[in-house]
Amino acid sequence: MKTASRILGSAFFMAGYEVQDAPRYGAERRGAPLFAYVRADKSPVNERGIISHPDLVVVSDDTLLGMPAAGVLQGVDQHNVLLINSHEQAETWVHRLNTAATVLILPAREDVEDRAELPYIGSSCAAASAALTGVISRKIFAEALGEELKHLGEKVVSENLEIALSAFDAMSSHSGLVKESALPSATDYQKPDWIELPFDDAEISAPAIHAGVTSVQVRTGLWRTMRPVINYERCSGCWWVCSTYCPDGAINVTSEGLPDIDYDHCKGCLVCVAQCPPQAIESIPEHIAKENEASGVSA
Repeated sequence: MKTASRILGSAFFMAGYEVQDAPRYGAERRGAPLFAYVRADKSPVNERGIISHPDLVVVSDDTLLGMPAAGVLQGVDQHNVLLINSHEQAETWVHRLNTAATVLILPAREDVEDRAELPYIGSSCAAASAALTGVISRKIFAEALGEELKHLGEKVVSENLEIALSAFDAMSSHSGLVKESALPSATDYQKPDWIELPFDDAEISAPAIHAGVTSVQVRTGLWRTMRPVINYERCSGCWWVCSTYCPDGAINVTSEGLPDIDYDHCKGCLVCVAQCPPQAIESIPEHIAKENEASGVSA
């Protein structure tokens, strides 16, 4: 898809357009979704990155359409053209996606079973996109593909070009279907229907061991292997830091405004040690702390 965006961007440029193209990577593993965005305009294009209001969305792997987290349909409405590389018919996808967009199918190769093995798919998607715009000729696209892939050798260019031009020809009957849409006007902005969530007092909404409806009798401090210990000579009294960051609300505040750790329920995560600005909280092994307690030695 990164290569597809480069080819399409170069084709736009050769056709006299200003262009920006940018890939967007997710997790670096085989099969992870990858996006690439192309902007083209007769005027200079200064914006980069994610396109929130696309005119054309090309899906090279139709299995991504069933993954909400992939965000394939983000920003798609009745003004969009949705081109899907698939074995299914366009009507099937309109029904499945319940979309008002114009859906076209770039027929997937029947001999490909593994969706991760799609030969020449980038070139095919770029060619089909170029044909749908109606502003990139077949000749210009061929030149752009050759320019972007020439470092791979003549054989690779020739193989890609053959498949890509077949995709270009397949979409030629829809030439010009993709139209440039204007960005939404700020004056036409409609406020979404927000759901107001009430905010409870901190004693109710925040973790608090000694508040109502909690398990104060379950002494989770028994799990601890490392004990956080406060050095009050170094403590600056910014109690809100350690008490706020404590995920279990096991740090109370004394009447003097100093933090006090509830060891019955402190599980020894040591978040407070990492967050204390003056580094007044240190950690010691639990067995040493118990030995110090038994001998009356201060930690």
